[in-house]
Amino acid sequence: MFGEKIVTGPLLMGIFILAIVVLLILIIKFKLNAFVALLVTAFATGILVNMPLNEVAQTVTDGFGGTLGSIGMVTGLGVMLGKFMFESGGIESICNRILGVFGDKKSPIAVALSGFITGIPVFGDVVYIMFAPMLRVLSKKTKISMVTYACAISVATTCTFALVLPTAPPLAVAETIGIDIGIFFFYALISAFVGMIVGGILWGKVLDKQDKKNNHFYTFEDLDEEEEQIEKKSSKELMGAGKALSILLVPIILILLGSFVPLAVGADSPIMPVISFIGNKNFAMMCGVIYAALISRKYIEKTATDVMTEAADQVGLILLITGAGGAFGKILQATGIADYVAGSLSQFSIPILVLCFLIAQIIRCAQGSTTVALMTTAAILTSTIAASGVSPILCSIAICAGGIGLSLPNDSGFWAISRFFKISVTDTIRGWTIGGFIAGLAILVFVSVLSLFQGVLPGLM
Repeated sequence: MFGEKIVTGPLLMGIFILAIVVLLILIIKFKLNAFVALLVTAFATGILVNMPLNEVAQTVTDGFGGTLGSIGMVTGLGVMLGKFMFESGGIESICNRILGVFGDKKSPIAVALSGFITGIPVFGDVVYIMFAPMLRVLSKKTKISMVTYACAISVATTCTFALVLPTAPPLAVAETIGIDIGIFFFYALISAFVGMIVGGILWGKVLDKQDKKNNHFYTFEDLDEEEEQIEKKSSKELMGAGKALSILLVPIILILLGSFVPLAVGADSPIMPVISFIGNKNFAMMCGVIYAALISRKYIEKTATDVMTEAADQVGLILLITGAGGAFGKILQATGIADYVAGSLSQFSIPILVLCFLIAQIIRCAQGSTTVALMTTAAILTSTIAASGVSPILCSIAICAGGIGLSLPNDSGFWAISRFFKISVTDTIRGWTIGGFIAGLAILVFVSVLSLFQGVLPGLM
């Protein structure tokens, strides 16, 4: 009968593998929405482990609600923040300013930096849509390979998506493992920057040399319409780059104050209640959205309410998938599968940072979604990380790094990059799949070096 005994031993590993296989089949073979696929897998896993049926339902509910309760508000506010930056033309101004500083020859660096900044408040596909016409014109003008530009923007954007708050995946990892998000943000931002340099810029240079050597270039015969669109945009008054950056900085500064001031003044300081309040992620993001609405008024044709409503519409599916990922993770923890899988893998004496990266990378490669891979890995390794002696901050970054590379055709982002930049599947693999993997490896090496100094560096222990 159901609920008499929860399965133990090697059978747990078999059920876990079956659950992952079923999840992959539902998403890849049957094209089922990831939200529904995760819920089906979560319920099925609980039933197969013989958990009492009422506990299965309650655990799924608790996992879903707990995840959204911790990250739902800040994710929604983050999308609103990005929407104001996009509608006001602020993101375009940032990109134009950076391109103006670096010039044509170093434009791939400028593109990577632009993607790195815009990838924080704006989701990947929107960034690709926004940049594609400009990058194709740049490639035609500079004779720099289009694959190099695609590599620069896609790797940079995904580094921030996978690592930098307030995007959903790193926020979910931070909440699952229970780490301070301000300190995590600080080290994750630096790590993402390292990944961008190695995987987005340096690998992009290699691609450009390869394409020049092989005389491999795109003709851009269809560029007339895109060039006209760019000219029309240039006639519109845009928010300045400084103002646009200030929208990002308001919540970031507040969150960092809430995390680092206690390290300086001590937890017993009389100013701590105020610091904790203003550094709260939800309050900080709310302040950022209000500030964005106020300074964007003269640059947007829509009302602030319309912008917020459109942003809320965009965030719905993101929250559903994230919540379902939390439900699946909760089932893995409640049934003992997470502890058993982590314990089994630990027998191979794999360093914890490598283990974090490896599991996330395997799941990411297998089913395509960065969010699902990171949340599942965090759920599996939470207790192992706590007992490892390695900073949970660095372990969380290693997990996030595993979600960057080896994007295959089962990933919708793979096709977004190929479609919007109008490059072949082979070139998408060269620029994005391999470039992202190199970026993830670079971040893993970087956090491994940081772990040698975790007793000295602030906030890591």
